[in-house]
Amino acid sequence: MTLYCQPLERLSLANLGKNLHSPICAMPVDHYENFPVASILLPGRLRRPIEAIYRFARGADDIADEGQASDAERLQGLDTYRAELDRIERGEPPASVPFAELADVIRHWRLPLQLFRDLLDAFAQDIVKKRYADYPELLDYCRRSANPIGRLLVHLAGRASDENLRHSDCICTSLQLINFWQDIAIDWQKNRIYLPQIDLARFGIDEAQLDDFRWSAQWAALLDFQTDRTRALMLEGAPLVHQLPGRMGWEIRLTIQGGLRILEQIRRVRGDVYRHRPLLRPADWLRMGSRALFM
Repeated sequence: MTLYCQPLERLSLANLGKNLHSPICAMPVDHYENFPVASILLPGRLRRPIEAIYRFARGADDIADEGQASDAERLQGLDTYRAELDRIERGEPPASVPFAELADVIRHWRLPLQLFRDLLDAFAQDIVKKRYADYPELLDYCRRSANPIGRLLVHLAGRASDENLRHSDCICTSLQLINFWQDIAIDWQKNRIYLPQIDLARFGIDEAQLDDFRWSAQWAALLDFQTDRTRALMLEGAPLVHQLPGRMGWEIRLTIQGGLRILEQIRRVRGDVYRHRPLLRPADWLRMGSRALFM
């Protein structure tokens, strides 16, 4: 999923994808990812709470997605996380040490507990749900898998107005979607398809084409359609960069530009992400930095 948003097995800020390396929060972890967790741009006072949020989300996502556990065991593991959140809400000491710091961060920064529960709901959904009927259903998943991280960061920045939260949601959802389009082949190996079923049918694509990938003009049109509306959603959220203070605003600028650059790469290869998975290289970072100056 993908820390400005990414929603974690992936993003997104999100989570721009496991190979979409973002300065937005790089910290030493055991996972190869771009999950933003503590970059040099991040204000020092926010490092501790962001790292606590990261550990919660990373640990829960690993329960849902890593190793050889059964689905029932994975869901039980997530229930343990829910029980810890319930203890925090009741003001009781957490049962396990790793949650003690999270409890302190939640209390000190007055973070909404529902956002943490939303993340757990999304991780649980990934265990049992492998297909999405339409775009609204996919957006509902993103609302819980990606948007909570962005909302938590906006709360930490002290700028949680309705408008700022809406813009954050646009950015985080678009980052999650970018990760889906970037990782279509990887997700298929896990028997997951995030492309809405209604869109596959509209462009004449069936699952056999995903299994034995055959590029076609219809496939290119499908990916053009997805990248166009994802780009529009990202740009809808872009005004947030002017509402977040100092270095935090620059974090978001670079994150947005990273997502837009990945979309450009998908368009350039005509949607053939099976053979040309988009990656950000040094030249891309230079382009992103120059574009960020003029947002």
